[in-house]
Amino acid sequence: MRKEKSALIGALASLSLILAACAPTDDAEPASSSSSSATGEAPAASVTVGLVTSESGPLAGYGEQYLAGFEAGMDYATDGTGMIDGTEIVIEHRDDAGDADKAVTAAKELIGAGVNILAGTVSSGVALALAEQAAQNEVLYISGPAAADAITGINEYTFRSGRQSSQDVATAGTFLDDISGKSVLVFAQDTAFGQGNFAAVDAILGGQGAEVSSLLVAEDITEFTTFAQQVIDGSPDLVFVAWAGATSGSMWQAMSQQGVLDAVPVVTGLGDVATYGAYGDASESISFLNHYFAGATDNAVNMAMVEHIEGAGGTPDLFSPDGFNAALMVVQAIKEGAGDVDAMIAALEGYEFEGPKGTMTVRASDHALLQDMYQVKLVADGDAYMPELIGTAAAADVAPAEAAE
Repeated sequence: MRKEKSALIGALASLSLILAACAPTDDAEPASSSSSSATGEAPAASVTVGLVTSESGPLAGYGEQYLAGFEAGMDYATDGTGMIDGTEIVIEHRDDAGDADKAVTAAKELIGAGVNILAGTVSSGVALALAEQAAQNEVLYISGPAAADAITGINEYTFRSGRQSSQDVATAGTFLDDISGKSVLVFAQDTAFGQGNFAAVDAILGGQGAEVSSLLVAEDITEFTTFAQQVIDGSPDLVFVAWAGATSGSMWQAMSQQGVLDAVPVVTGLGDVATYGAYGDASESISFLNHYFAGATDNAVNMAMVEHIEGAGGTPDLFSPDGFNAALMVVQAIKEGAGDVDAMIAALEGYEFEGPKGTMTVRASDHALLQDMYQVKLVADGDAYMPELIGTAAAADVAPAEAAE
């Protein structure tokens, strides 16, 4: 596993916004228990999993999606029993509220109680802090939707159950038949967020031969006609938009009115269900890269997840598969590793399984999760807009570069 991260990978970590202490020193045994049986049967062991994610705070909505997917995945992988091979899987929930300090405190409490499997979080900052705790305490950690590239390969104990930022950027490049020699313009706000997106696109698509430039707009700008015209005047082959905040609607309106969306392919990330109506009249003219929406696949696993979440009164959403995958990985680790951390790591390295998005592969060298990504458009559905799949970017075509040793 790599020991250090380069400045480039640090820049890539900021892209997760598109869509989004001392450790205990005592050796801790896996949390397990047994109970006597009046029938004389052998008692069933249990393994406790610490599930740490945002149940409150600014990312609570994403945390809810992850948790709904995890519950569905655990039900699917254990046939509704919550057990695997006679071992009960006990889930201990902790709310990190999007705060790394709270997450570390929760992790220490869980580890101190003997838990040696942690999963979760939608925040990249929290995930990096939990990964550090996993390494210090030699416990298994399966990160959630947190997208920072820096999580991949950070240490031998950390895995991920979702996609990462570089897979988003690589998917944007698939909207051109051949990225080499093409001009790509990053249109973004002149903030750390926008600058980070430019650095990521420059690193990934520039590394594939594209000529990458940027048009960065001050965050307090509210009139975008001039900037839209600059986009047209530059005649790029592809525009990658990374935008956040209250001015999104007026920015997209200007892009539409000035003819940018008719003149050049414009790509941005499609977020969760709540964002589908955010693009106004521009909706049907934007090309979206996408991690997941409920209609992206029709395999049996996805149908099972959708049925479970809807049956519980929820809505399958952007980060539902990340929770579902995490549950499948937890069950695989316990089934093959019986709670022994080294054995559980070995059980997950190279693990290939069918998830809601299809075939998922845990890359053994750095624990990246290789998976298909999607090209999507929004289409009118009455007064609303709904996503429609227009293409699939194969896992191999958008695989992140392997983390350096």
